[in-house]
Amino acid sequence: MSLVEPQTATRRSSLDIGYDKRLMLFSGRANPELAAKIARKLNVDLGPVTLRTFSNGEVYCRYDDSIRGADVFIVQPTCGNPMTGVTANDALMELLVMIDAAVGASAHRVIAVTPWYGYSRQDKKSLPREPITARLVARMLEGSGADRVLTMDLHSGQIQGFFQKPVDHMTALPMLTQYFSDQGLDDIVVVSPDAGRVKLNKNFAAKIGAELAILNKERPAQQVAEIGYVIGDVRDKTAVLVDDMIDTAGTLKAAAQTVLDEGAARVYAAATHPVLSGDAFENLASSRFEEIVVTDTIPLRPGAPDNIRVLSCAELLTDSIRRIFTDESVSDVFGGENQLF
Repeated sequence: MSLVEPQTATRRSSLDIGYDKRLMLFSGRANPELAAKIARKLNVDLGPVTLRTFSNGEVYCRYDDSIRGADVFIVQPTCGNPMTGVTANDALMELLVMIDAAVGASAHRVIAVTPWYGYSRQDKKSLPREPITARLVARMLEGSGADRVLTMDLHSGQIQGFFQKPVDHMTALPMLTQYFSDQGLDDIVVVSPDAGRVKLNKNFAAKIGAELAILNKERPAQQVAEIGYVIGDVRDKTAVLVDDMIDTAGTLKAAAQTVLDEGAARVYAAATHPVLSGDAFENLASSRFEEIVVTDTIPLRPGAPDNIRVLSCAELLTDSIRRIFTDESVSDVFGGENQLF
């Protein structure tokens, strides 16, 4: 006797339900102005979230509305902001607790939008017994529950290798090169501040049809640099110094003076991240730069000199956020040219 299975309906391997994806955008206290610009371009309101620092320095976070099932994007570069009273370390800790709170509140995905990746310069051991802090930050972000990270112009490409989660790497190169192309400057020479930035500067020069020169620079200590000489012809030309960040600007000021001493007619600077710590404002104000062009990945503290021009990266980040949410290609924003290292 054989057993015959009764006739059944066609089997289905999945359950179809009516499900609308939700995008929710939140801001930490590191750069709320940038988050507000992104929200306006996405045509969404910034989600309500309570953030505070207790008297003992600990950071507190609570989402005021339900985020269950939503794709949560948290805009928080890991930089300080004197206007909101947070330091760089506060911003990092605040990002971690915001991610953890979103995971605990059953968000569908949590994406850290951190255009300035703090501790990015500590990406390798330069001396014995040093930490690789950029790797530590990557582990902290993943450990807190981030599903992916959206960042801009990392100090070095190897930082992407510190992550096991996806990293979407944006670059401000198109907007910076477009700005200088629109200025109608004559006889431009792009000057790399050191050998490590040659590839970035070569791409920059190619996009604006300029020549390339290189500064010979050595670092005898942290945040200290010595400029030697210029490799290339800058005489009677408009020099544009291009780097990923400007910190104390002491090196940048010295580099500008070296280029001018070599006969350059004018000198500009371009960088994605205006860290501008310490005596940066004084150095830039007393320098002979026609203009220093940066983006708003990091908010400028009060008192910035008049020769700083800020371009907003909100449009670029908005496009990337929209593509992540809709599962489209992010690299198509740059035609696949966002790996500059």
